[in-house]
Amino acid sequence: MLAAAIQLSSGEDREQNLRRAEALIREAAAAGARLIVMPEKWPCLGSDRAMAASAEGLDGPLVRRLGELAGELEIDLFAGSLVERRPDGALANTALHFSPQGKLIATYSKIHMFDVEVDGRSYRESALVRPGDQPVISAAGPFAVGITICYDLRFPELYRLLAAAGAELFVVPSAFTYPTTRDHWEVLVRARAIENQCFVVAANQVGGHGAGLRSGGRSLIVDPWGVVVAQAPDRECFVLAQLDKGQLVEVRKRLPTLANRRPEAYRQPTVAAR
Repeated sequence: MLAAAIQLSSGEDREQNLRRAEALIREAAAAGARLIVMPEKWPCLGSDRAMAASAEGLDGPLVRRLGELAGELEIDLFAGSLVERRPDGALANTALHFSPQGKLIATYSKIHMFDVEVDGRSYRESALVRPGDQPVISAAGPFAVGITICYDLRFPELYRLLAAAGAELFVVPSAFTYPTTRDHWEVLVRARAIENQCFVVAANQVGGHGAGLRSGGRSLIVDPWGVVVAQAPDRECFVLAQLDKGQLVEVRKRLPTLANRRPEAYRQPTVAAR
């Protein structure tokens, strides 16, 4: 299955973001991609005010347009994430999966909030959106797909839970900051692939956004052995790689770390007295 990671430099102009995203999706599909992953918050990335103003429900015009696009191109479209406005008015950072028939078949709301300080700047994602509380596995072609978003990448317990439940491929729409992309991004993506023996398609934002935000690009596709099979340059583009289910089966057969787990022994450790 040929997969693509779309790398965007989204700002606060929603229509411009949509035009650029659709052009790259169409190019990737024309190149043969049947599974396409977009980055985090691509419809609007900037100030909390702008992102809140851009939010819409899952029955809104953007979601309908994405479904139509997936159906027209006959692709599994993991449409990154958008700021979802729920019926009660609360906002969530929600990833979407559209089938090749154009149906919205899975949604996942980001569990881990990016409430941190990086390079002298404070980020408080929880001031904008409410965290999710439900891991999600979807299906695309021959793969069971664990859906995650950006900062989730730093929480290996989520990925192990997904792998233990059957995930064979992780998608990671992201807007990793510039400094954390340079220092941590590839290490984390490869680690999640290696320890869970899964493919990972990690689509990152790149360049400057609204409100002084800056992302580091370098979108990746990594195989279950941890080898980087595609990496994007630092510009808007897409990268392609073939995902071979047979390779995953072979890796898990030769080095059966998932099968060798002992969950019955995973409990709170005994702390020896000093």
